[in-house]
Amino acid sequence: MMKSDVIIELDSVCKTYQQGQSTINVLKDFSFQVTRGESLSIVGPSGSGKSTLLSLLAGLDAPDAGRVIVQKQDLTQLSEKELTRFRALNIGFIFQQFHLMPHLNALENVCLPLEIQKRKNASARAEECLKMVGLDHRLEHLPKQLSGGECQRVAIARAMALNPPILLADEPSGNLDAETGLTVTNLLFELVKQENCTLLLVTHDRDLAQKSSQQVELGFRKPKHSTESTLSLH
Repeated sequence: MMKSDVIIELDSVCKTYQQGQSTINVLKDFSFQVTRGESLSIVGPSGSGKSTLLSLLAGLDAPDAGRVIVQKQDLTQLSEKELTRFRALNIGFIFQQFHLMPHLNALENVCLPLEIQKRKNASARAEECLKMVGLDHRLEHLPKQLSGGECQRVAIARAMALNPPILLADEPSGNLDAETGLTVTNLLFELVKQENCTLLLVTHDRDLAQKSSQQVELGFRKPKHSTESTLSLH
């Protein structure tokens, strides 16, 4: 692996939380690298630090120790304003709950990040992204008029609208039935390959995790007054 190919690097990251008298060591001396165009799944039980890890990678939270380097930029060295701009230019988010604006139709939802960034031809780009996810016939439908699978496709289109080099997906099939979830996640992996994005995917589904080129598994050891995560790379 060439150092120049590394797009994400966590270097000896530690993150703890206080819960009453106990210290919860969510991440302890946690390190890994992801190369450009690679997909990585993060699996583990609830509370093992999966969402915390995504928050650190997005600069929404800061480690207590260690470095979070994304696109050769140490996120711990950026101001809040710089982090906001960095996220807008480099990271697309896909959530379990979709987080679509209920009063906007599919096209308007996908247009929103483009308009915030004052991109030219926002509507044309949004329509292109909806076509990529097979929803060019549902442009004017509100979220309440769409199925769960269609809402998640809109969310994927919105995440990809700004051509981010990195996609962070937090349980993207968690609100969908098994068949719809499989269809949506297969689409996601196809688009990631097509667009040469780097994907980090949080999931409880080990079969889904196996679709990634790399897996990180978070687990627990339980000392008397603390909980520490353990890591294995596959």
